[in-house]
Amino acid sequence: QVQLVQSGGGLVQAGGSLRLSCAASGSISSISRMDWYRQAPGRQRELVATVTSGGNSNYEDSVKGRFTISRDNGKNTVYLQMNSLKLEDTAVYFCNADIWTRDRRLQNYWGQGTQVTVSS
Repeated sequence: QVQLVQSGGGLVQAGGSLRLSCAASGSISSISRMDWYRQAPGRQRELVATVTSGGNSNYEDSVKGRFTISRDNGKNTVYLQMNSLKLEDTAVYFCNADIWTRDRRLQNYWGQGTQVTVSS
């Protein structure tokens, strides 16, 4: 059994910063790609940032230069540092990961989601 547990998020004024964390636990052999998605009301879930096991990262255009994804492989944790937050960043944020379990299966897991609200 594998779980992704998120922390962080909350309410912040425009221009402020927040940091999200997502820790994987359970029967884990290794973790491949780790991502952050977000879903705003009435919109589809979108990929915000991704980081490979080697640390290579990619970002959705609207967050480039403002968000930073990172991971601590020793802690099986991925982070999303969000700076210069805008009203349009308001959404529920989800982490996602491809994980090799100890019984040698590659499976995809989601975190529980955390609300980020940016106010004016």
